[in-house]
Amino acid sequence: MKLRMSVLSVLLLIVFVANQAFAPTKKKAKIQIALLLDTSNSMDGLIDQAKSQLWKIVNEMATAKFDGETPNLEIALYEYGNDGLSAREGYIRQVAQMTTDLDKISEDLFSLKTNGGTEYCGQVIDVSLNQLLWSESNDDLKMIFIAGNEPFNQGGVDYKVSCKKAITKGVIVNTIFCGDYQLGTNTFWKDGADLADGKYMNIDQDKKVVHIPTPYDDAIVQLNKDLNKTYIGYGIQGKKMKERQVTQDNNASSMGSSSNVNRVMSKSSKMYKNEQWDLVDAVEEDEEKLDKITDDELPTELKGKTKQEIKVYVDKKSKEREKINEQIQKLNKKRTKHIAEKRKENAEDLSLDKVMINTVKDQAKKKNYKFK
Repeated sequence: MKLRMSVLSVLLLIVFVANQAFAPTKKKAKIQIALLLDTSNSMDGLIDQAKSQLWKIVNEMATAKFDGETPNLEIALYEYGNDGLSAREGYIRQVAQMTTDLDKISEDLFSLKTNGGTEYCGQVIDVSLNQLLWSESNDDLKMIFIAGNEPFNQGGVDYKVSCKKAITKGVIVNTIFCGDYQLGTNTFWKDGADLADGKYMNIDQDKKVVHIPTPYDDAIVQLNKDLNKTYIGYGIQGKKMKERQVTQDNNASSMGSSSNVNRVMSKSSKMYKNEQWDLVDAVEEDEEKLDKITDDELPTELKGKTKQEIKVYVDKKSKEREKINEQIQKLNKKRTKHIAEKRKENAEDLSLDKVMINTVKDQAKKKNYKFK
């Protein structure tokens, strides 16, 4: 009897282990945002707002939680309405596929140039629905933000069909008219959003971002230089991507000190991940990464080192980064408080970042995402 019970226990244990091994791994939730930006001649102000406010938007998304975890943020980018693009393609270009590589999105935004103007909203929505790698999970938040200033019903693809198609994919379409609210309503921008469970907004694309300096800005920017030293570029692209990181720091700085500080805050958040080229992030993502990497893929300072020596070096940089990030976050709390004391929230602010942030939060809460 004891022997039979022992065999039964072993069998039950085997079944339990097998079930655990083959149980589906719960995937991390995603926030997917596709930006469809009009790059016709009149849209320089819109592009400048997108460049300067990208990192503020990312920082707000970094406070999101789903089931207690920070979701991944993926951003895609299209330009449309630019006469320099192919007429055969409807003056539409995919600039970036859905990606967590935020430096790439920044780089791509700074590469946009305005020219001419032939804007087909229905077609660019349809193209983005067909080309982008949209998640199939109902838990994930999938959103299109299309911004422009020409009638929404132009072109050969009916915007009504495109917006209804978005809903079948679980994608919300939010429309941002660059100009007067009523004019955007009259030219079907509101109708497009209504058809796709989205929100219609208008902004002043020529609005200049007002920066309120704080006593903490310089210290945060200085810590960013220390933060960059914790990145270990590996692989063919490692050195190039580290250089790109600094270039995007400089691009953010060129848009003003507010954009510069907001980028640093984004880099200190969980949304900023570079496992494709940074060994610290790669090891955090995959603990066995050091067992797979070859000597040829290592940066100069690690070539010829033993696996243990490399591990010690990576651990050291990881701890340095964690400490620097904590310092940045502490300074930012003081900075945020200082700004709040200097400026009360303006409910009529019509800048790109504000309308996007408010919309994402409202729509995310419906899917049980929570924000600080």
